[in-house]
Amino acid sequence: MQPIKWLIVLSGTLFSGKVFSQDQELTPVIIIMADQLRADVTGGPLTPHINSLREDGVSFNRAYCAAPLCAPSRASFFTGRYPNATGGFINPWSKEDEQHGQVRSGTSNLYQLLEDQWDSYHIGKQHFFTVDNIDKNPESKTRWITQEDYTRWMKAQNRRKPGGKKFKADAPEIVSGSYTRLRSYSTPRFERYEEGPAYFLDHYLANECIAAIRNRDKNKPLMLSAMFLAPHPPFDIPEPYFSMVRPGDFTLPENVGQWDAGQSPLQLYQLTGFIGSRYSRDDWQEIWAKYLGLVKLLDDEVGRIIQTLKEEGLYDKALIVFTSDHGEMLGSHSLWQKMCMYEESVKVPLLLKLPANRPAIRKESDVPVSLVDVLPTLLDFNGLPGAESMDGRSLLPLLQGEKTENRPLFIQYDGNGSLSSAQRCIVDGPYKLIIDSFKDEFFVELYDVVRDPQERSNLILDKQHTARARDLFKQLTGYMKHSNDRITFPENLIGF
Repeated sequence: MQPIKWLIVLSGTLFSGKVFSQDQELTPVIIIMADQLRADVTGGPLTPHINSLREDGVSFNRAYCAAPLCAPSRASFFTGRYPNATGGFINPWSKEDEQHGQVRSGTSNLYQLLEDQWDSYHIGKQHFFTVDNIDKNPESKTRWITQEDYTRWMKAQNRRKPGGKKFKADAPEIVSGSYTRLRSYSTPRFERYEEGPAYFLDHYLANECIAAIRNRDKNKPLMLSAMFLAPHPPFDIPEPYFSMVRPGDFTLPENVGQWDAGQSPLQLYQLTGFIGSRYSRDDWQEIWAKYLGLVKLLDDEVGRIIQTLKEEGLYDKALIVFTSDHGEMLGSHSLWQKMCMYEESVKVPLLLKLPANRPAIRKESDVPVSLVDVLPTLLDFNGLPGAESMDGRSLLPLLQGEKTENRPLFIQYDGNGSLSSAQRCIVDGPYKLIIDSFKDEFFVELYDVVRDPQERSNLILDKQHTARARDLFKQLTGYMKHSNDRITFPENLIGF
């Protein structure tokens, strides 16, 4: 039996790479976050600007979110803590459970840690929900430009915002873990957005980012969080992006439109399977074309920001982070949206471009890392304290080519708009253990995601992997107990 390794995650300072002096010049920080961007759709001809960041920086090829859902993932990203530490588990759409979608009061975060010394902006999707209403706090030194500003601007322009009821459908959702009701959520339906790209949300957000870069306080380093919506649905897409990608231009992954024998049937109780399983592989071919059009739209807006940074002399000076809050199933395993533990949902692109005068030794890394590691890295790079109590660890040793001790990563899901059925996951080296639950039912999956990246073969069905599954289960439940997880699993769940 291998020793339990989850304690490593809870001590970020054990791995902190203090390679720069405390009196160093503070670095401009640019964070560009997409929404619902699959890691496997970047790197090709549709994403030349994102590709340029990869060429100039470091690519983490096995980066994972802490929760495959917008609000809890962003809560973990901005605090460096897992959901059990932040208290933000869900999107707070239901009054009964909304307290479980907000970060606990007093939890340190990126804005509070940086806004005193940086000229700080948050521009875009605002799903960093806190008990203290961080974006409404008059004492905040960060400037918040969000979807609400876009809505007001569109109203003044007398233009229709993308989306609407026809892009949604009802799906069952458990509330407070006790009863089920219908709630309306996005579907893969697509149409042409007649207002054009100039009135699309992501173009508006890029315009605001460009204005912030140009009009920044030049007496301070810039801290810009550019939070895009693309390629998140609704797929109400302007030309030329609506028609830019055709179904014959790409090859679908083999697991799209397929339900494998070893995957959890409990997904059918979630909107992932409830909506996703009604579409055929041919349907997904058409849907993918529209999604990829949105990926190209996103890349073009990222390119506008990169160009402005270069024009302002900031590109070579800045530490730039590009990532997504989570992925998108897009028909893989016959599932839709995220809210599950498969690679397409929890694996995210993560690129770090360092300042030109502090280059990284590595160009890429296959070591599993988490989005909770980003904030400790930003603090460490600038020689600042604050990461000591975080679950994440600085990635600077990896960037500098140092060998770091292996540690497991944890991912959890507690419901979409309310507390419902739960999933827990541990990633350790090439292996991933998933526990899916619904009411009193449990389904266990084990994958070698290096050899089987599309997770077609559930190794839990092979007795030669039982010992490994038990070890991972012991680490996972040990972490859950230590972090005061709201749920527990039967001790004999894996053949004890």
